[in-house]
Amino acid sequence: MDIGLSSASFYPNVNTENSIALMKNLGFSLGEIFLNSISEYSESFGDILLEQKLKNNFNINSVHAFSSSFEPNLFDEYKRRRNDAFLQFKQVCKLARKVGAKCYTFHGMKHKKLYNVINYDLVFDVYDKLLYTAGEEGIKLCQENVFWCMSGNIDFLYTLREKYEDSLYFTLDIKQAYRAGRLPEEYIDIMSGAIENLHINDRNSISSCLLPGKGDINYKELFCKLREANYNKVGIIEVYSDNYKNYDDLKKSKDYIEKCL
Repeated sequence: MDIGLSSASFYPNVNTENSIALMKNLGFSLGEIFLNSISEYSESFGDILLEQKLKNNFNINSVHAFSSSFEPNLFDEYKRRRNDAFLQFKQVCKLARKVGAKCYTFHGMKHKKLYNVINYDLVFDVYDKLLYTAGEEGIKLCQENVFWCMSGNIDFLYTLREKYEDSLYFTLDIKQAYRAGRLPEEYIDIMSGAIENLHINDRNSISSCLLPGKGDINYKELFCKLREANYNKVGIIEVYSDNYKNYDDLKKSKDYIEKCL
């Protein structure tokens, strides 16, 4: 497994375009680019990212939109709101293709308390459109498990997996599993064979997000489970900027993970 870093780990202290050189200087040759504002979805910003990628010989494995800006609205009952959100989704897909990304890490629909009131006809219509649009750009739509979204719900993910067995892919996020009151292994069982991206973080009884090696997660067991699920591709360290004191801590976390592989 190749270990990379998410530019989200620098938010809000480093501009997105500057994070590529920073990640490369820290010893990471690949990563996920988190787009932190709507203006960063533009074609011109994609040109800036591509320039930085080529200049630093950096592999952008995936992109991650500032999802709360539009992704929940893709599933809104009001058609015009859905259409406006879709325009932003399409922008992100085009940017992903421009910078050579393989995956779009997708949050999607906000959590609904009453699971049985979901309009599945609408949900499936939206996913049909999203998958087609991402596919047109050569991008794999990777549904991430997120505790505040419907994708944190095991039953909802299972429904998506059954419906889109051959076209929908997944990003497994370790911390989001625990925040949903679940184990990562439960999500792996559903995502098995379709995982294309992995967000690595640590946790303990006090904090739900720590640098790898600072918590109590048994990575050797987790990586073994992932290999059984046919996943051994890319692991992206994704933490918050207040999870480390200096950039050397990020380098040490990479070393720690690589020893667990």
